[in-house]
Amino acid sequence: MPLRENRQVRLVARPRGIPQAEHFSLVTKPASAPGKGEILVRNRYLSVDPAQRGWANDEGNYSAPVPLNTPMRALAVGEILESNAPEFRAGEFVYGWFGWQTHCVAAPDAVLRRAQPSALPLSANLSLLGINGLTAYLAFHGLGDPKPGEHVLVSTAAGSVGSFVGQLAHIAGCRAVGLTGSAEKAALAQARYGYQAMINYRDSTDLPAAIREACPEGNDIFFDNTGGAIADAAIRTMRLRGRIIQCGTAANASWTPVPTGPRPEREILTRRLRWSGFIIFDHIAEFEAAATRLTEFALDGKIVHDEEILPGLEHAPGAIAQLYRGDNHGKLIIAVD
Repeated sequence: MPLRENRQVRLVARPRGIPQAEHFSLVTKPASAPGKGEILVRNRYLSVDPAQRGWANDEGNYSAPVPLNTPMRALAVGEILESNAPEFRAGEFVYGWFGWQTHCVAAPDAVLRRAQPSALPLSANLSLLGINGLTAYLAFHGLGDPKPGEHVLVSTAAGSVGSFVGQLAHIAGCRAVGLTGSAEKAALAQARYGYQAMINYRDSTDLPAAIREACPEGNDIFFDNTGGAIADAAIRTMRLRGRIIQCGTAANASWTPVPTGPRPEREILTRRLRWSGFIIFDHIAEFEAAATRLTEFALDGKIVHDEEILPGLEHAPGAIAQLYRGDNHGKLIIAVD
């Protein structure tokens, strides 16, 4: 076997809050060979996700932090170069936990799904068919239980999850209103992502009033990716027996100490609200069926997926900070080459 170099982006310092470029380093080492029952994957595209903040600093996150001086935990899509696992063969493309690196030796349970060939680009397995699109589909339909004519409010509406939620709401016959942090993204979300109205929360001097104006009849579903002041305002627009889907808490840079704000208990009680948390990795068994449905939507022209692809592994160290600044346009992805 020819000697292969494995370039890695390693976490070298534990950040407080959002990881910055200085918390990572680029390292080159020989690529390992797969052992018994393992596969060797050559990564093509790497994902940048909000959850990586928690994996780097472990502030209130649901999983263990990434050990220092190891490749940053990340989802990726790549090609199997060698397989010593009977369920996989060389030449297959797979999506899974392969990290911020060019090569990964992995056990079969690191694979979340095969990247089935379709008319969609391979990178779509990190956006529409990755955890972003899968989260939007499974959370919106599984917890939101949308019905035609209902009203939906979505935070980070132009983001990698919110951009799909607006389109899914439109397909379901709902009226969708979104929140985002710039006029440019508000216009994009209304033009491409199924939203009938948008709110630029950074331009608003009275966010509760802005939400009430955009949602005069209230909301049946609130798909929340931020928490914080947006959630405080949105909960007071919920209709009787509304559903809140808590999918992220991006508005809080740190959970130490625990942030405080207006109390929601009375709103939950009197409006008879259902408030549910959603973690995509609880639903791995549903990935394939959801990916198949999303592919059908895309090929039928019912859903679009926008991606911003950074060219080269050297862009990875600053990518999480870029994501939290909102500088990206579409799902943020790193092309390995």
